[in-house]
Amino acid sequence: MKYLFLSIFVLCATLHAENFAAVSGPLPDTPSQSRPFWTLENKVDVGILGSLVTADAITTQRGLSEGFHEANPLMRPFVSRGAGGEGIGSALGFGAGLGAVYLMHRTHHYKAERITMRLMVGVEGAVVANNILQLR
Repeated sequence: MKYLFLSIFVLCATLHAENFAAVSGPLPDTPSQSRPFWTLENKVDVGILGSLVTADAITTQRGLSEGFHEANPLMRPFVSRGAGGEGIGSALGFGAGLGAVYLMHRTHHYKAERITMRLMVGVEGAVVANNILQLR
């Protein structure tokens, strides 16, 4: 029993010692480890994503005029309103995607940021390719 109390005492003393060491002085100036968001890579990826979203909007409206229907239930209310609704829906989707990537950047998840951006570009490219194949 006395070994239990001794080990708890040593553990508590160790934990408090870390707190005393952290409060003892000001933090040293360290260089910032954050990266800029608008690197050349992100500019190119955002440009590609924007052009794919535009191509998706154009091919979707063309498919709707030929009798097809929108497969995405979240975009269906926007797409059924014509080109204006399609533009608003596409802008909301593009903004949400870019916002998610920026949130990952701000929380220093740089690898997840790159993977998410490339995944969005790949999925949007597949959607555009599917639209083009359906229109032929």
